[in-house]
Amino acid sequence: MTAASNTVRTGTMLPVDAARWAMWTFVIVNVVIVEALFVSAGEGKNGVLTVAKFFGLHAALLMLFQLLLVARLPWLDRRIGMDRLTVWHRWVGFTLLWTVLTHATLVVLGYATLDDASMGKTFVALSGVPASLLGMLAAAIIVVIAAISTRGLRRRLQYEVWHGLHLLLYVALGLAFVHQLQETTTFTSSAFATAYWWILWLFAFGALLTGRVAVPLWRNAYHQFRVAAVVPESDNVVSVYVTGRHLDKLPARAGQFCIWRFPGHNHWWLANPFSLSAAPGGQGLRLTAKAAGSASAGLRDVRVGSRAFVEGPYGAFTSLHRTRPGVLLIAGGVGITPVRAMLEEQTTGDVVVLYRVRSEADAVLLDEVRHLVALRGGRLQLLTGRTGEGGVPPFDPGSLYRLVPDITERDVYVCGPSAMTRAVLSGLRDLQVPARQVHAERFGLA
Repeated sequence: MTAASNTVRTGTMLPVDAARWAMWTFVIVNVVIVEALFVSAGEGKNGVLTVAKFFGLHAALLMLFQLLLVARLPWLDRRIGMDRLTVWHRWVGFTLLWTVLTHATLVVLGYATLDDASMGKTFVALSGVPASLLGMLAAAIIVVIAAISTRGLRRRLQYEVWHGLHLLLYVALGLAFVHQLQETTTFTSSAFATAYWWILWLFAFGALLTGRVAVPLWRNAYHQFRVAAVVPESDNVVSVYVTGRHLDKLPARAGQFCIWRFPGHNHWWLANPFSLSAAPGGQGLRLTAKAAGSASAGLRDVRVGSRAFVEGPYGAFTSLHRTRPGVLLIAGGVGITPVRAMLEEQTTGDVVVLYRVRSEADAVLLDEVRHLVALRGGRLQLLTGRTGEGGVPPFDPGSLYRLVPDITERDVYVCGPSAMTRAVLSGLRDLQVPARQVHAERFGLA
């Protein structure tokens, strides 16, 4: 079993709180600097253009923050989690959309007022100015990306189509950077302003390239991941064992997930996030997947000995966030995989596992979970049946309290389908389980 540290934190700041404080400090400091630059640069040619400049500066700051949220920086990811960072990225994105549209509208209105011309004629005239045209193109791309990211359109698009279009955001960022570079009132109003914007842009793009490109490429070149075995667990579940070099130096923890690609099995752009279904102990990695789509269904056909391209590990669903001696692990379906890995990790305190499945035959890795719970001297409760078939829902407050009377004194980890996770979190809130003791992560690429 792995010997990862599982220190229970009492009376100290949680890693997630430290990360949030660091992020808020970063945001506030940069907003203050941008406000100071706005004031020191002086007014525009008229009041409308002055306000337009205000929105333009903050649009640039939002773009840079967007990059940092999706840069997959290990320090942030391990403390906050990719799921929360992705949600923040989404909301910052829609804030950016309205900020950019406001900026663009005010620029056209300001010059129309200045030249005593219609907004249509002013728009056409500005499109002939290179700096303005770049800004217009960047704004148009942002509008398109925001439109396809609304829930209605997103559900109608295949992930690969949506993701390919979403990558145009980087083109928009490049156009916006050049647009800002050519706007002397915002980029070169002073030596400090020039140095500040250059440092901020280089930091954001550098973080993105490091987290999304350099680190994955380096890790795969260093570790040389290969498929060691493919083991069917049931008719629709398969485990893939991956080995490599120097895996003891891979910074992975039980409960985390990786983004997996198997060259030759699928196109390079097809990747899936799968949790580690065994605690990483330096000997190898294991993923266990249920056939839910074409990529996961074909994993049993992956050739032993073939290369694997692994991004990660990612995620904050780990014992790093333990606050109490006792722990309750709640899993639904194939969500048992990170829970099974956490059981293999050396843990302090007593362990209770609630495993929700339709029937015992659907319980993935059940024998392994039973064995690990027994080694811990813990308790496993298999919750079978279909939701809505009558009887008391298994995760309403009353049911949770009956199953685990000391639930408010435990850390609670939840992993499973979205509907189940929402039901569990609602029940925990009703039972007044402190938020710092509740850990749930919904990982995905979209």
